Amino acid sequence: MTALILVVFLGAAVIAIPIAHALLVAAMAAAATSDKVPLDLLVQQMVAQVQSFPLIAIPFFMLTGTLMMGGKLGEALIGVLSTLIGRFHGGPGQVGVLSSTIFGGVSGSAVADASAIGSLLIPWQKRLGYPPAFSAATLAAAATIDILIPPSIPMILFALVSNTSIAALFVAGILPGLLMCGGFMAVCWWVGRRRNFPRETRKLDWPVFRKQLTYASPALMLPVLIVVFLRFGIATPTEVAVLSTLFAGLVSALVYRDLGLKRLHAAIVEAGLATGVVLLVIMASAAIGWLLTFDRMPDGVVAWAREHLSSGWTVVLMMNVLMLVCGMFIDLPAAVLLLTPVFVPLANAIGMDLTQLGIMMTVNLAIGLYTPPVGTTLFITSAVAKVKVGETVRELGPFYAVAFLILLLVSYVPATILK
Repeated sequence: MTALILVVFLGAAVIAIPIAHALLVAAMAAAATSDKVPLDLLVQQMVAQVQSFPLIAIPFFMLTGTLMMGGKLGEALIGVLSTLIGRFHGGPGQVGVLSSTIFGGVSGSAVADASAIGSLLIPWQKRLGYPPAFSAATLAAAATIDILIPPSIPMILFALVSNTSIAALFVAGILPGLLMCGGFMAVCWWVGRRRNFPRETRKLDWPVFRKQLTYASPALMLPVLIVVFLRFGIATPTEVAVLSTLFAGLVSALVYRDLGLKRLHAAIVEAGLATGVVLLVIMASAAIGWLLTFDRMPDGVVAWAREHLSSGWTVVLMMNVLMLVCGMFIDLPAAVLLLTPVFVPLANAIGMDLTQLGIMMTVNLAIGLYTPPVGTTLFITSAVAKVKVGETVRELGPFYAVAFLILLLVSYVPATILK
């Protein structure tokens, strides 16, 4: 059954069927050829997976991100960052990295980050004379910081499948996210200095900066409030998601006064459509995961690893290689939902903490978002910058180096996982 699922899924993916539908086709094919799996039971497993209270956080975090970055607040955030660091070597690129890091404390979606930040920053960088391909590369890589800084939709999905604490995952992602931010900013500085990229020439005007900082303070406050509420147990992740949406709505309506009925309707529709896509992937992945478990595939993987891999570090290496390959071809939510049931028994067998596994998986699969041939943020930022994907990939080398270094740290240095 496992072999049939793999063959049908890969075949459907090769002919460009969307991932969620390819998973459904593979599940139906496996169920139809087996007399031990009733179709009604398969449907029950699909529906049961989305009857989970923590999943309510997903649409609210997406709506928060749309409300925060779709109006004046997003422009204010970018304005204060460009005033602060835009005059340094690689400053415009560093503005993109910092913007993604702060936006990561709002939405939890790398794709939303690439779309929102890219549409605001890339035209500004091009007006400064910045190379469009490097702008696209910077934002394609930086957008993935969004899913490390809490909140994070992939972490919610991992917690759903592995029964790990969402709050623990959110807190654990802070340090790797900040390390990734620092590393990417260093790349922007180094490349900007070496290639003499253009930058802002205005000196820092402190009165203007203080005014911009005050204006943008709601965008800077929300990520801090989310971490504080989660770290000290003031609210559950789902409650935090609802509160963050309320905060974003009130700030947009009362402070910036740019939230009308038309924009609110557009934000709700956008968040609803994005949530529908994620839920369809969850349902399809639940069907595949249940069939693989029924076929005892995770047990077989654990038995093979115990027989052929001599130590824990080689098991971790094998998991990373498999995730890197899967991340290149499968959308991140689907990859999390498919790989988690397989890797949790492996992690338990070598004594690896599941929170560390969740962070390792998030960092690893995030690399796939800007790696061909299916890199989502890679294609988004390349389209916004109007450059060929190949040109963007050629600029991504230093960013890959930083990402792999962070991946090694979270894989083999448990101290990088905050608790």
